[in-house]
Amino acid sequence: MEKTIEKAQILIEALPYIKRFSGKIVVVKYGGSAMTEEHIKEWVIQDIVLMKLVGMKPVVVHGGGNAISTMLKRLGKETSFVKGLRVTDRETAEIAEMVLSGYINKQLVQSIQNHGINAAGINGKDGSTLVAAKKLVDGEDVGFVGSVTKVNLNLLNALIENEFIPVIAPVGTDADGNTYNINADYAAASIAGALQAEKLFFLTDVEGILKDVDDPGSIIRRITVAEAQHFIKEGIISGGMIPKTHCCIQGIQEGVKTVHILDGRIEHSMLLEVYTDRGIGTMITQ
Repeated sequence: MEKTIEKAQILIEALPYIKRFSGKIVVVKYGGSAMTEEHIKEWVIQDIVLMKLVGMKPVVVHGGGNAISTMLKRLGKETSFVKGLRVTDRETAEIAEMVLSGYINKQLVQSIQNHGINAAGINGKDGSTLVAAKKLVDGEDVGFVGSVTKVNLNLLNALIENEFIPVIAPVGTDADGNTYNINADYAAASIAGALQAEKLFFLTDVEGILKDVDDPGSIIRRITVAEAQHFIKEGIISGGMIPKTHCCIQGIQEGVKTVHILDGRIEHSMLLEVYTDRGIGTMITQ
């Protein structure tokens, strides 16, 4: 009986958050171990489905760099990177689109629909959702790597209004019909900003933003945009966390209410962050 009462208390703790966020759009950037380990993948899908069932409006943006690298290797095509971005010739862009929009996207759609929830897989070309331009890296041309210049919401709004969960592959196009592979973090930030989302989740393989990268206990639970910019300048936020934090800042500046960096390896990390009093990751606010 005591364990049963504890479960009821957990539901009561979640009640004000369920009421507060019902009807709100949340964007989930799905990547890291959550895409490669089946048990973690199922936790994430369950979180997304539960958020939908209690009234939230999830939108999923996914990456797939490891799967792209695997496919390129199978095809005998070499891969190189400049500051973390894949050098992408036209053939590589076509392969990336095939992997992202085909294999990964449809797997995620099916995983959601296995729980009885409608999902629709698209990429940024559909409905001209993601208009892109060539992205230069310190002035260097790395091929068909794009940055988002505009988000068209017609298709996304239609899907959301008809109770579908949009699942978006980060592929965009320009006015000349060129295909661009877009970093999923930046695509998620742009989409969340355009939707004026209540929350943007980044699922990662770290606990959150740490004051000391060697001390998991030094996690910063709540940080403002100004503090984040200061920590980058002072070197407290460094390495691969810098671009992630820049995406968080972009999301806030474009209208997202709160952005969350969560360890996707923790069971039901999004539910713990949204529906409990303490949360588990780092929350970025204005």
